[in-house]
Amino acid sequence: MELSKRLKAVADLVSEGRVVADVGTDHGYIPIYLLETKKCRKAFAMDVNAGPLERAKEHITAYGLSDAIETRLSDGVTALSAGECDCVVIAGMGGALTIKIMEEGKSIFQNLKEFVLQPQSELSKVRQYLCENGYVVIAEDMVLEDGKFYPMMKVTNGRSPEYNTIELRYGKYLLEQKHPVLKEFLKKEVQVKGLIMQNLDAQSGAHIEARKAELSRELAEVKEAICFVER
Repeated sequence: MELSKRLKAVADLVSEGRVVADVGTDHGYIPIYLLETKKCRKAFAMDVNAGPLERAKEHITAYGLSDAIETRLSDGVTALSAGECDCVVIAGMGGALTIKIMEEGKSIFQNLKEFVLQPQSELSKVRQYLCENGYVVIAEDMVLEDGKFYPMMKVTNGRSPEYNTIELRYGKYLLEQKHPVLKEFLKKEVQVKGLIMQNLDAQSGAHIEARKAELSRELAEVKEAICFVER
């Protein structure tokens, strides 16, 4: 099984020997890859929709892994029982939905050895939620694929260090690693926000001024982050 760059980076964050539940599995590629590479000894491929789950089942059968990968129709982790797995993967969902799945499945997440998250949006809100709910990020990665940036994180139960605003927005480990893809992302952020600011300069009104002030703060944070990773 050859994965996309994004999905391979997600799979690479899973520790050896785990029993993995892939939430929102879609085609079942991550569980198949983990079993094929013998990184995982058993997996659950789960999706809230029957169509994608059926496709996942077909792929799992084609790879001869039906005995090792169980498919389950599940809204988040509702079809899991505590102790059935020790790692959950949630990749490709919005930040708000990621938080919702975790909040509704607390009894599962609080008993995991680790879980891997790759939210598509609201990264700072996800990181804040983790900090405030007894979870700690232990590793991060970021890839660029087809013009899109994908940050991801490995999380476990534990006490999180305090995050400042920039760490919440861009990732404490990514900043400390001076991650090359993060550098590229930050430079693009300066360009995008600068262009928005130029367009706003031609407009007027209280809401425009409020937006410009917000953008100025965001630009200052991005530039501070760039200074940090380029030291």
